[in-house]
Amino acid sequence: MIKILTVIGARPQIIKAAALSRAVKNNYSDDIREVIVHTGQHYDENMSKVFFDELGIPNPDYNLNAGSCSHGRQTALMIEGIEEILLKEKPNCIVLYGDTNSTLAGAVAASKIQSPVIHIEAGLRSFNKSMPEEINRILCDHVSTLLFSPTKSGYDNLLKEGFKENNQPPYSFNNPKIYHCGDVMYDNSLYFGEAAEKNTTILKDNNLLKNDFILATIHRNNNTDEPLRLNALFKSLNKIALENKIKIILPLHPRTAKLLPVNLSTELYNSIKENDYIKIIAPVSFLEMTALEKNAALVMTDSGGVQKEAFYFQKPCIILRSETEWVELVKCGAAKITDADETKIIEAYNYFAAAKNLLFPDLFGDGRAAEFICGEILKYIS
Repeated sequence: MIKILTVIGARPQIIKAAALSRAVKNNYSDDIREVIVHTGQHYDENMSKVFFDELGIPNPDYNLNAGSCSHGRQTALMIEGIEEILLKEKPNCIVLYGDTNSTLAGAVAASKIQSPVIHIEAGLRSFNKSMPEEINRILCDHVSTLLFSPTKSGYDNLLKEGFKENNQPPYSFNNPKIYHCGDVMYDNSLYFGEAAEKNTTILKDNNLLKNDFILATIHRNNNTDEPLRLNALFKSLNKIALENKIKIILPLHPRTAKLLPVNLSTELYNSIKENDYIKIIAPVSFLEMTALEKNAALVMTDSGGVQKEAFYFQKPCIILRSETEWVELVKCGAAKITDADETKIIEAYNYFAAAKNLLFPDLFGDGRAAEFICGEILKYIS
């Protein structure tokens, strides 16, 4: 039996880890033992514990309680904590997800003591190094032993950066192996999609009808903390809702909700409060979010994960950023990048409202990516 150390710290990572934990439990319980480390990068009852309970993930074996602080301090605390756990547990490898500071900390800690790194969601690139996530994902990829890309473009990015397609074992960070394997989040969407509607009341609680509302999420600091951008985004939402008489539901983190009266103009803030078509609610659970995505007519978001989830449920998506790692969504016409540009956002909404026969090709695998990843770890990590 091999031991893997799974590191998670943010809500999307908890969700992704559910797919791997499920695959270990259902198919590899005699071969793989999983030790889970929660860095505490984002931790509160609604964003972490509820997710563990809802998704059936084993409780973390360790919580580093890193909390929210500067990038440097937070990452340093996590590196120190992860290194101590690696030395104590002596796992065969460390499994990292995505591109957060927890990902970076795990990669640095493991590579320094030459513990093999498994990177899930490898190869994704926005080509914008002003995003902390871009730095994190690049650095993690380049110290990893097994790299699992969810998309062909991610796999191609790794080839362009010098990774070899036909390396032979034994694999190491000097001789890594790269894969195009499909997306563990697609695994989860298939698995939890039906349960989301049966086990939540989010639609009924908010008087929402199928395909008769817009789901919007806004959380990135450059959108919430910059008044010009936040005003442009909410002016767009306000105008779309009023002119089209369509409901917009906006699950909003308390921190972002507190910034609205500070960063929005007084006139716009009052207009949003008085707009019966816009409903701001507290953060929702994974199953509630899945139910909203599955039933929305359209999704507007600055989240990378929500872009994909909209695609899984064949919903058009307006990307409220200047770029995306999920370029396939834009190339196939299922998503449009608008940044925080009021004119572009409204144009994108009008386009999708009138569009017929949008294409949602099979981009993210067969729903068994996590099982494949476990099999490859067993095959090549000892």
